[in-house]
Amino acid sequence: MSIALVIPDRKLDTLVEKLNALLPGVLIQQWPNYSAPEQVQMAVVWKQPAGSLAALSNLKSLQSFGAGVDSIVSDPTLPDLPLSRIVDPALAASMVNYLAGIVLHYQLRLDLFQRQQHQELWKPKSPRQIKQICILGLGELGQAAARHFVLQGYQVSGWSRSAKHLDGIACYSGDSGFLQAVAEADLVICLVPLTAETTNFLNAERFSLFKRGAIFINVARGAIVDDGALLAALDAGQLEAACLDVFREEPLPASDPYWRHPAVLVTPHCSAVTNVDTAIHQIVENYQRTLNGLPLKHLVNRERGY
Repeated sequence: MSIALVIPDRKLDTLVEKLNALLPGVLIQQWPNYSAPEQVQMAVVWKQPAGSLAALSNLKSLQSFGAGVDSIVSDPTLPDLPLSRIVDPALAASMVNYLAGIVLHYQLRLDLFQRQQHQELWKPKSPRQIKQICILGLGELGQAAARHFVLQGYQVSGWSRSAKHLDGIACYSGDSGFLQAVAEADLVICLVPLTAETTNFLNAERFSLFKRGAIFINVARGAIVDDGALLAALDAGQLEAACLDVFREEPLPASDPYWRHPAVLVTPHCSAVTNVDTAIHQIVENYQRTLNGLPLKHLVNRERGY
């Protein structure tokens, strides 16, 4: 019995230690140094290199090490096996805390005052009027964010691929619902999953549907946004500001214009980070389900990509 960890460029000592404690007698192998690849029945994966699972001849299931799976399902060599993702209440709490802080950052005009500080300009101004917030993507994280902002007294609209019905939230879906969701929003938060359908989803046409002067926050995936269209919308005043926590290439290259754009706040993909203590129990449970021939918990729909 064995589990393979295919998680490049990350120190895995703590994860291995915890797995050994919870699964005594189970061999934990790390790519690329498999010692007994034929024994592996489940692989825990995250941004795995193409072909890295080929040697695992008895593999029965796949477990993402995070909530997202876009970097996993984009692997053309990925075997056609059940794939599960991490669903972590602590991850949702982390995301909500980040978004709450960013909304207050803009509401209190801290972006403006930071620019004024660089100009040695003393010019008080009252808070921005942010009354309506739109959440694009109403999955686990999107719903948690929407509920938080409703409780804080904001008007909240939400948009998703398929219809949702959530108390206190004006829910819209499909192409026809997008305009209704964003038209009156002072601030728009992107939490849609990255799939073939959502790559470059936020393009010039869709940014033109936003309320003029809206603020945009992306905590989903960088490739959902057409970067040129976002920069053009900021330069034209269609959008007043943008906070970006995710990018097509990470770390963000030094040459990227986002670093220097006066209306852009860059954060280093820190809005929500997988909690090892929470993830470990889901990994163990799904490993035991694999051994017993049971369906995985939090199974991903491979056709939809989430």
